[in-house]
Amino acid sequence: MKSKSIIVPIDFSKESLNGLRLAIVFANALKKNICMVYVQRKTTSNYLSVSVKEELEWAETQFEEIIDKYRSKLVGCKLGYKIRKGRIYEEVVNQAKYNDAYLIVCSTHGASGFEEFFIGSNAYRIVSASECPVLSIRKGAYPESITKIVMPIDTSKESRQKVPFTCDLAELFNAELHVLCVSSSTSAETTKLLNAYLTQVSAYLNKRNIKFQKKMITGSNVAKIIMDYANLIKADLITIMTEQETSTQNLLLGAYAQQMVNHSNIPVITIRHEEKGKLDMF
Repeated sequence: MKSKSIIVPIDFSKESLNGLRLAIVFANALKKNICMVYVQRKTTSNYLSVSVKEELEWAETQFEEIIDKYRSKLVGCKLGYKIRKGRIYEEVVNQAKYNDAYLIVCSTHGASGFEEFFIGSNAYRIVSASECPVLSIRKGAYPESITKIVMPIDTSKESRQKVPFTCDLAELFNAELHVLCVSSSTSAETTKLLNAYLTQVSAYLNKRNIKFQKKMITGSNVAKIIMDYANLIKADLITIMTEQETSTQNLLLGAYAQQMVNHSNIPVITIRHEEKGKLDMF
């Protein structure tokens, strides 16, 4: 893998530091540096009753304290920071582009001033805008290692674009991969197509010597099916796509991805689908 960095949006809340802790798990495994990002408003502080200059000095002090505390937890990697001005999600994505980031790791909860970005539907902005995968973590505990990964597959070609990236992570952490075929339809045609895709994915995983299990589930709420299954097996990670074709058979659309990011108790990696060039990876 290329030497790209990991971007971590930070608002200095306990929740955003959970994102940093999870980023450290990935940084140590991937041997990649971490760049923390704090975004100021262009005119006045987002949630501090201070001037822009005072906020900048405050943020720098906060970052230095974080670096002193967490630097020793990194093995062969560096921990740095960048302070930017503008719209939060745009500046985080811009920093990721500038750093040619491998991954963005962010908490979906934060301090009150950051809620405009992190809470609710606005949390999906960074996922939608980012060209690199985004790992989101909700309020609460974070996994200290990755041992089980859930990879949902539906009837769209784009659904399988995440397979190589997910396999890379499974190899990296020596994790067990759970291939979950999901559908809201019980038609014979859908079942046949899912079985064909499952056979194709299974052959690819066997070729790469990935430990895996497979399961097929149908139901009306696909996002809930995925989250319930991940909780049942005590998974550490779920990988999904951002968007796919608009057919009713394709179930991991933007609305589903947004539901996963906003409600999953298990960290979710959202991968942006490519318009062309990666559909025939098997």
